[in-house]
Amino acid sequence: MDFLKILAILLSSTFCLSETNIHTTVSNRTSKILPFLGAGIGVVQFANSVCTGASNLLGTCYKKRQCSGIAGGFPSGTCASKLGVCCVVQLSCSTSSSLNNTHFVNSGFPAPYYGSTSCMHTIKKCNSNICQVRIDFLTLTLAQPNADGVCTSDSINIVGGASTVPPLCGENSGQHIYLNFNGINDINIIISTSSGAAVPRSWNIKIAQIACDCPTFAPTGCLMYFTGATGTIKSFNYGPTANNNLKVNGLPGTREIANLNYGVCIATQPGYCSIRWTQTSGDPYSFTITGNTIGLSVDPGLPTESVSGEACTTDFIVVSNPTGFAADRFCGNALPGLTSGTKPFVLTVITDGNELNDVGNRGFSLSYTQARCTGP
Repeated sequence: MDFLKILAILLSSTFCLSETNIHTTVSNRTSKILPFLGAGIGVVQFANSVCTGASNLLGTCYKKRQCSGIAGGFPSGTCASKLGVCCVVQLSCSTSSSLNNTHFVNSGFPAPYYGSTSCMHTIKKCNSNICQVRIDFLTLTLAQPNADGVCTSDSINIVGGASTVPPLCGENSGQHIYLNFNGINDINIIISTSSGAAVPRSWNIKIAQIACDCPTFAPTGCLMYFTGATGTIKSFNYGPTANNNLKVNGLPGTREIANLNYGVCIATQPGYCSIRWTQTSGDPYSFTITGNTIGLSVDPGLPTESVSGEACTTDFIVVSNPTGFAADRFCGNALPGLTSGTKPFVLTVITDGNELNDVGNRGFSLSYTQARCTGP
């Protein structure tokens, strides 16, 4: 057998390619693995770990030729001590992928999209040990809902998972959701846009697959999941400006998405026993759930109103057993600081489809801080 055939056999035996674990071979002149060939040729392997490419996009460390063979893959910086490239995968409409950290983007991204479309991406499991996905809306800008918070012009629908995800629209850049796979079924992300709304849409959605035994696996029932001791959460489509879509009485409608019922979960840190919720500092609209919010725009000094208990029947949040309060429901145009020791730490969000008595609501932006346990 000649030299080239021997070399081909040896190199092919060390090359392993799969969707979740790829190793790459390169020549190393200093190695002595093959001394009988007269010129030492070694095999260098590196793991296909997560890497950070240009513009902070996450990718996977591959050889350049492997990256070029992946649909939607392109090199974005180097990895593995420059032995590999950080391969970022971007796919648009009518695509599917089982690769971790795939980015689903609008046609022509990063340029905005103005047309009418129904654009779908299908998420397939990497392997049988995958149970969940985290879907990050790195960029998600769609038309605002109508004055009642219903996504009539544009929407993103995520279907096929083990639980129902509500249709969303408006501005949701920076938000995320968790969703369990429903057995072996695929999950579909469908973005629909209407020609009736001439707005610049843009989306860049990162899909991370999570193993069943992963420490970051979100508990069942948590549409959002945060793991820090402190942080800020926002309702879907929260923003400091009012919805330009007007109600029948000519007043601004709501930015809140209608007909929601979901949980925002906070992972309890070791040694921490309670959590405190407050309005985001410096934002006068950081809790505007029900009532007349437009008055705050006309007169920022207008007294706000905190509403709780049975008076909250349409749109509200729920914090279990807050210290010093008999009720756990809160709505209106202000939120008192709330401390709860009930675990797990969960904030529940409820909205309905009735905005009859509400004007210009924005939703909420709340800060949370976990407090350490005290005493024996």
